[in-house]
Amino acid sequence: MSVEVFNKTEKEVVELEKVREVLLGALKKEDLDDGTFNLIIVDNEYIQMLNKNYRGIDKITDVITFALEDEDSLVLPDNMRVLGDIYISIDKAISQAEEYGNSLLRELAFLSVHGFYHLLGYDHQTPEEEKIMFQKQEEVLSSYEIIR
Repeated sequence: MSVEVFNKTEKEVVELEKVREVLLGALKKEDLDDGTFNLIIVDNEYIQMLNKNYRGIDKITDVITFALEDEDSLVLPDNMRVLGDIYISIDKAISQAEEYGNSLLRELAFLSVHGFYHLLGYDHQTPEEEKIMFQKQEEVLSSYEIIR
């Protein structure tokens, strides 16, 4: 079970170690001892390029995920499941934290856990799906006392 965190910006983001801990807890909660994925912190310009190139939406977003298990499952030796990548715009996370009155830790943890559940195939297109996904997110966050 592993989560690799990469900060591709020049900003120092001290919250990332705690966010990594929360994501490891989410893996454990979902009983994915054989799971691994990446969390990649980028700027607005980079995430807008990803959004445009892969989703056809030419605007900034806060989080975007690339689930490798959407197609054929990628399994490494020792049966390690590679779930995919989560990209978060640090610029957008900072502005949303200020807008919502959250700490940057809360915003980054929320976006990361949200992305994690997308990697697992959860979505929020219907009220029922949203209820399930957001309940799972809140259970993980509250277990680390990361609340609104």
